[in-house]
Amino acid sequence: MIQPGQTIPAATLSELTKDGMVNHTTSELFANKKVVLFAVPGAFTPTCSEAHLPGFVTLADQIKAKGVDMIACIAVNDAFVMQAWGEAQNASEISMLADGNASFTKALGLEMDTGEFGGIRSQRYSMVIDNGVVTQLNVEPPNQFEASSAGTLLASL
Repeated sequence: MIQPGQTIPAATLSELTKDGMVNHTTSELFANKKVVLFAVPGAFTPTCSEAHLPGFVTLADQIKAKGVDMIACIAVNDAFVMQAWGEAQNASEISMLADGNASFTKALGLEMDTGEFGGIRSQRYSMVIDNGVVTQLNVEPPNQFEASSAGTLLASL
């Protein structure tokens, strides 16, 4: 599993924007900026939709006021699902990134196999990335939600 002090691995993540599909490299996404990245096991799932993403939507301005340039949400879903979920959650301040084949999640060592539920998904976590280097990592134990919440992350900035 990636650790604080390590560089984010090279990968490509997708985002459906008003201008169409954009494929971002992690080196481009995280270079020369401070980014809060949080991951969810799946878009439109209960805890993700009722607490995790809404917390970052609500606290986005306060998080950015702490010197954060970008807040991004990632899931092992496609970019169309991520974009629709972001719209449904009024997440205009959050970059909704898709890791469709889980390659980024696997490179981080943060994948989990949910079996018949959905196969390979991301563990729930939040991290702070400063110029491509992880400075903080908060990974949730299974079936819990606290360490990776927006409130916990904001308090640590």
